[in-house]
Amino acid sequence: MRVIDCHCDTLTALFYQKEKNKNLSLRNNNLHLDLERMSKSQYVLQNFAIFLDTKHIKHPFFECLKVIDFYYEQLKENEDIISPAYCFQDIIDNMANEKLSAMLTLEDGGILEGSLSNLRNLYRLGVRMVTLTWNYENAIAGPGLFYDKEGTPNPYKRNALGGLTDFGKEVVSEMEKLGIIIDVSHLSDQGFFDVLNHTKKPFIASHSNSASVCSICRNLTDPMLKALGERGGITGLNFCEDFITDNSSLAHNPNELEERLIAHAHHIVNVAGIETLALGSDFDGIHGNAWLQDVSHMEYLYHSLQKSGFSSSDLDKIFYQNVLRIYQDIL
Repeated sequence: MRVIDCHCDTLTALFYQKEKNKNLSLRNNNLHLDLERMSKSQYVLQNFAIFLDTKHIKHPFFECLKVIDFYYEQLKENEDIISPAYCFQDIIDNMANEKLSAMLTLEDGGILEGSLSNLRNLYRLGVRMVTLTWNYENAIAGPGLFYDKEGTPNPYKRNALGGLTDFGKEVVSEMEKLGIIIDVSHLSDQGFFDVLNHTKKPFIASHSNSASVCSICRNLTDPMLKALGERGGITGLNFCEDFITDNSSLAHNPNELEERLIAHAHHIVNVAGIETLALGSDFDGIHGNAWLQDVSHMEYLYHSLQKSGFSSSDLDKIFYQNVLRIYQDIL
C-alpha cells in the first residue's frame, strides 16, 4: 500500500500551536498526522494546505508568508524523512531515495488579496495547488456554502450563484500557465462549471465526496463528477463525518462511517470512473472521524475498499496513482 493524500490542515494547525508557544513537531505530535506515522503507513506524498480564515485576518498574504517560512523550517528539521516536491520528477526522486514528499498548497484564493503577482510569488515559494475559495466569497468566486439574507449559513442548500469573476478567470488562466493545480473543493456550483469552461487541463476537488450519497453542499453532484472524470480530474475522499453521512444520529458511529464512505467511493467510480477517485482526508481540518481516527488507520480504508470489491489495481489508482497522473500532467 502506498498513499498520497490531497489535503490536510496539519501545517496550519502546527503553526498556530507554535504561536501559542506549544512546540509540536511535524515529526511527532498528537494531531491526526505526523511524519513518523506517515512513514509507517507507507506515504508517498502529503499535500500540506495553508488555511487562513481570511475574514478575520487583516493581511492574509503576509500571514501566509509566515506559514510558508514555518513549513520550510519544519522540512529542514526533518530532511532525513521528507523533502519538498516542486515538480513530478521531485516525487519520483524522493521515492527512489525512500523519502516522503511534501507539497505546499493554498486553501482559499482570498489569500491572494486580488493580486496575480501574489499568485506568481507563491508559485516561486513552492505553492503548487490553490483551492479557489473557502466558505466566503472572495475576489475569485463564491463558495459552495449558501447564506440566507441574515448571513446564516445553510450547509444543505447549494449556492447557485458565485461563478468566476473576471479576476477569477485570470487566476485560473495564470495557474494553468504556471503549472499550479486548480482545486474546486469549496467552490460554488456555477464556479465549478466556469472552471470547466475556462480551462483546458485537468483540475481537482482535493477533499470532496458525493452529494448523491450525502447531500451537504461541500460534496459534488453527479454532473460535476461526470464532468470532472471526462476532463481527467480527480476528487479526494473526505473523512469529515458531516460530509460522509446525512444521518446525524449515526455521524459518530464507526460502522455507519465505514459503510457510507465506501458507498461514496463506489458511487464516484460508477459515475466518473476509477481514474477519478483519490484521497483527501482533511486531517486536522476536521474534528475527527470515529472510524479513521488518524493517519495510522489508512489501512482500514484500504482493506474495507478491498472487501467491497475494488481490485488491487483499483486500489493503487485510488491511493496514489491517480494523483501521480495529475501531477505528471500539470507540474
